[in-house]
Amino acid sequence: MQRRHLLGAAAATLGLPAATLWAAPVARGPKFILVFLRGAYDASNALVPYASDFYYESRPNIAVPRPGSGADAATALDADWALHPSLRASLLPLWQAGQLAFVPFAGTRDLSRSHFETQDHIELGQGEHTLRYDDGFLNRLLQQLGADARPMAFSAQLPLSLRGPRHVPNLAVGGAGRPAPAPAQQALLERMWGGTAQGASVREGFAVQATVARDMRAADWNAEMRAASRGAVAPRGFVAEAARIGALMRDSFDIGFVDVGGWDTHVYQATSNGAHGQLSDKLAALGEGLAALARALGPSWRDTTVVVLSEFGRTFRENGNRGTDHGHGSVYWVLGGGVRGGRILGEQVSLTPTTLNQNRDYPVLSNDRDLLGGLFARLWGLDPRRVQAVFPGSRPLDLHCV
Repeated sequence: MQRRHLLGAAAATLGLPAATLWAAPVARGPKFILVFLRGAYDASNALVPYASDFYYESRPNIAVPRPGSGADAATALDADWALHPSLRASLLPLWQAGQLAFVPFAGTRDLSRSHFETQDHIELGQGEHTLRYDDGFLNRLLQQLGADARPMAFSAQLPLSLRGPRHVPNLAVGGAGRPAPAPAQQALLERMWGGTAQGASVREGFAVQATVARDMRAADWNAEMRAASRGAVAPRGFVAEAARIGALMRDSFDIGFVDVGGWDTHVYQATSNGAHGQLSDKLAALGEGLAALARALGPSWRDTTVVVLSEFGRTFRENGNRGTDHGHGSVYWVLGGGVRGGRILGEQVSLTPTTLNQNRDYPVLSNDRDLLGGLFARLWGLDPRRVQAVFPGSRPLDLHCV
């Protein structure tokens, strides 16, 4: 990293105002951010198939109430799909502005239902049987874009998707992967900055770090959820850091990666209904974080495309613990200032026991590599040969969403 990039990243980590260290943004090409929800979020309660009676039969305790049924109701997006109420304030404005689209029945062909195997399969993007752990699809994309493309992983460790010949820096966010300074060190830093204009921001940065650490300690994550999250920032931590990530992407980076953990909801996913409970809280935080990211990007938002995905979906039917188990198909999100949104994209199918994958979860009708390959071809004008260099053997799917 250049020195000014390193200083800016350090400032963002501590909560210092980036504007004091960064040069004015220069008009460049497209920006892309991948938000990976580790742990497999329950897509059926985020984008609600409210027109399906089978959905409500399958989820007697955790379904999200139909649009028009009261304060807990989902918000209808079209005749078949509705938005979870916890996302209404943050993401409905983006949908209405045509800057958000959803792709249901999306995912990978991996049927293992293993968090780790499927996460690796998506991040490597190499195809059905190839697994070279030093060859991630975002690194291959960078090689096709050339030396001017500026990447950053906002994660405690460099993710598999960015590993490869092209050097990529990473920066832990939300306290993930880095301990808070000792009390004496924190006091010294606060005294050093106390008499400056940045003093309040330093104190705020330490407060954010302490809040996230406390929330993570208090969260009822079992060992599997912690393992599946792979050190990713918690949803609340993403909210705390999203504006800083957006500012860094606005000023100095073109390709970004951030992972958000804690989505493995086997137990007590919801309380009185699907509008309340731990999944609702996590979705609300995710939506707030994405909205903050959009605001922080400012004018660069029109050139930015964000894809939100997870390793797989969850079972269509609820289990005996008011939760859901490992599934298959999911729902991908595509948002950005240049997105042709306000639409549900991709191939769809009516929801019945016979159309479910193995009579238990969403089928995959739109493959992850095909979706991303088609999107990258649109964003950067990649010809078929270059798309194949990123996703070997893929069949790029152009959803005309950018």
